[in-house]
Amino acid sequence: MNALIIKGTENTPGINLDKKNGIFEISGRSLVDEASPIYKSVLDWISAYSAMPNPTTELALKFDYVNNTSSKFILDIFSALAKIEGSRIVWYFHDDDEDMEEVGEELAELTDIPFEFKTY
Repeated sequence: MNALIIKGTENTPGINLDKKNGIFEISGRSLVDEASPIYKSVLDWISAYSAMPNPTTELALKFDYVNNTSSKFILDIFSALAKIEGSRIVWYFHDDDEDMEEVGEELAELTDIPFEFKTY
């Protein structure tokens, strides 16, 4: 399975989904519009990955900023991952960024996937 690697921009997150190397990360700023092709590509990749996933899947999210539209896409990703046994989320935030910590806490309440919070 090919890795999905998308370089981040000023308004879109960087994506690195690499089954072979066990790297699953989305990071940066996410100010996407309603019909974001970036998150659609992530959901399509996860759908294909779910046919033969790794024994564990740890998605690291390291956002600087997430708008409301992005939050909806992130919940869609969580829903897709919830169907994959051994999935978990690690939500990273800067130790002085209460807003991103709160966003993570709100999203964690809306999913059944194991969640871990880490500062960096």
